[in-house]
Amino acid sequence: MTENVYITEERIDGEGEGELSGKTVAVKDNISTEGVRTTCGSGMLDEYVPPYDATVVERLKDAGATINGKTNMDEFGMGTTTETSAFGATDNPAAPGHVPGGSSGGSAAAVAAGEADLALGTDTGGSVRCPAAFCGVVGIKPTYGLVSRYGLIAYGNSLEQVGPLAPSVEEAAELLDVIAGEDPNDATTRERPEVDYAAAADGDVDGLQIGVPTELVEGADEGVVEQFWSAIDELEAQGASYHEVSLPSVKHAVEAYYVIAMSEASSNLARFDGVRYGQSGGFEGNWNEAFSAARREGFGDEVKRRILLGTFALSAGYQDKYYKKAQDARAWVKQDFDEALSEADVLASPTMPITPFELGESLDDPLKMYLADANTTPVNLADLPAISVPAGEADGLPVGIQFVGPAFGEEAIIRAGSALD
Repeated sequence: MTENVYITEERIDGEGEGELSGKTVAVKDNISTEGVRTTCGSGMLDEYVPPYDATVVERLKDAGATINGKTNMDEFGMGTTTETSAFGATDNPAAPGHVPGGSSGGSAAAVAAGEADLALGTDTGGSVRCPAAFCGVVGIKPTYGLVSRYGLIAYGNSLEQVGPLAPSVEEAAELLDVIAGEDPNDATTRERPEVDYAAAADGDVDGLQIGVPTELVEGADEGVVEQFWSAIDELEAQGASYHEVSLPSVKHAVEAYYVIAMSEASSNLARFDGVRYGQSGGFEGNWNEAFSAARREGFGDEVKRRILLGTFALSAGYQDKYYKKAQDARAWVKQDFDEALSEADVLASPTMPITPFELGESLDDPLKMYLADANTTPVNLADLPAISVPAGEADGLPVGIQFVGPAFGEEAIIRAGSALD
């Protein structure tokens, strides 16, 4: 059994027969499960038990799925390796001794190790696609608004989506069919298109136009690039064609993403004060001391770092200099993607520009971890759907290829991905 895949192993049975009857689904530990501990990988919520189910959990149960545990994750979703969890790092079953990616590393590892048939993760800047690529499984980041966020403990509200992880594209699409759709509890959701996502996994890419953003290929490791072009060659052999496109804005995407995500995290995590939520900091002395003690003891280093940076970016005198400019860059990223997709059905790039880090390798260099997100964060800034599909190995380590589609164009990315399954 792979180490630290689950934070809490507790069975939640489905209700009746449905599309997922007989299937086990592992659920990331930032998704609320009624009566079952939900920690966000943090000591701050070590003993938190939600009084209600997230909408996606209700939909799993209605579809007959059995939830077999809450999976390990980077604390509050802040990380690319699942090493910032207060409950220890998760090993990569597809590459032992290496990280499984993050922040949904436990969910990807559960699927890769065969400890769950399917899994749910969340993707704020690549946190489904990164572990999918690193663990050699399939991960889908849906269009913002396709899947309800009700019951998801927020990190970056304007960026994050719940998404499926599975051994195959068709299975990931089947899970997406179950969780997608409008939710009256989440005003950001929209009515889903009349599409059978699983049926779209037919492998038919004859005539598919693929745009390849040069900026997302040039910076990748040599072995990753080789596997990427090998996958493109395979798609061409099946009738697809490709052309190069340019996304000049993506050179600023990582900086813009982290300013926005950290700012939203600073705001969201203010509620964990030891009074309303989280462990108590004690009540001797004044409230500020208790508040400070609760957060100092409850949060890990990476969470503290992001809260401090986000608070700084939102502070008086700096909001226009950092946060507003980041939002301007986000609009530029959206515009570039829209232009590129006006002449292509999907865009393709390596999911991650690197192969999985060795365990412990990136902990002392947060910037190295942040820069690894260069290919995934632009998609979240643009609110678009993307899928990561295995594309072979480089130096014996898993490599993923990413397909990005137009808003609510999950059908196109599923079809493209299924041709490589």
